[in-house]
Amino acid sequence: MKRAIIFAAAAFAVTATFGAGSAQARKDRGAIPDATPAGKAQSCIPIQQIRETRVHGDRTIDFHMSGGKVYRNTLPYDCASLGFEERFSYQTSISQLCSTDIITVIRTPISVSGPSCGLGQFQPVTLAKSKAGR
Repeated sequence: MKRAIIFAAAAFAVTATFGAGSAQARKDRGAIPDATPAGKAQSCIPIQQIRETRVHGDRTIDFHMSGGKVYRNTLPYDCASLGFEERFSYQTSISQLCSTDIITVIRTPISVSGPSCGLGQFQPVTLAKSKAGR
């Protein structure tokens, strides 16, 4: 029994979890900031460079990278409750997050797994300046 618990804890350790926890992010829920494409879409981005994610509804996630670059990922299909929960996890055995990977919505308050959904291409974008100066 103890081995099963240790194994489960070790498997969870390779899972990354992202969430937009700020009050401003919750206030802007569902609002997708304007963005201009800034290059060719990519299949993968390096995990080590992801600094923050911002979920915008059930299909759009902005990945903010070290160095200030932003990649917008538009999922091919709606991912139920992603926009409400604004938190997800993923598992990968390589050092990149790719369009072939699956994310899983994390439901609160008990942090149970929700729906799992496929990612789309990572489009580098330049975000428009918001009226609030963000």
